[in-house]
Amino acid sequence: MTDDPAATFAHARAAAGVLFFNDQDHIMLVDPSYKDYRDVPGGYVERGETPYQAAEREVAEELGIRPEIGRLLVADWAPNEAEGDKILFLFDGGTLSTDHLNAIRLEPSELVGCHFHDIAQINDLTIPRLARRLLHAHAAHRDGSTRYLEHGERT
Repeated sequence: MTDDPAATFAHARAAAGVLFFNDQDHIMLVDPSYKDYRDVPGGYVERGETPYQAAEREVAEELGIRPEIGRLLVADWAPNEAEGDKILFLFDGGTLSTDHLNAIRLEPSELVGCHFHDIAQINDLTIPRLARRLLHAHAAHRDGSTRYLEHGERT
């Protein structure tokens, strides 16, 4: 144990994303140019920014649209051995309108694609920790709840 109490506190990084739907209840996944798996639109929270503001900013930067972002679906304590402690927030983007869908312009330095997928296939589409989070977020969207998770699992 150290004499510095701050040395024992978590220094978690926060990230925020948005779960968008189409009219068939499929979820949007993006294909980042810098990752080897599909993800949701979003990214890290910047200094002085709330998770909600980060979600809005990231959607505008990555997709080129500014739809109304809804309520929090999931907060996930998800430390990563390589990146340290992380808290991940996932907000409800609702069903994107035809106008928003037609206005999507991917930021080429970040994304190479985006597509809607049936939640039933999520385990085949992305990494396990994100798949677990998305399954809970999809369920929270449907039942009107907000879920607290640890490593993508309810506690």
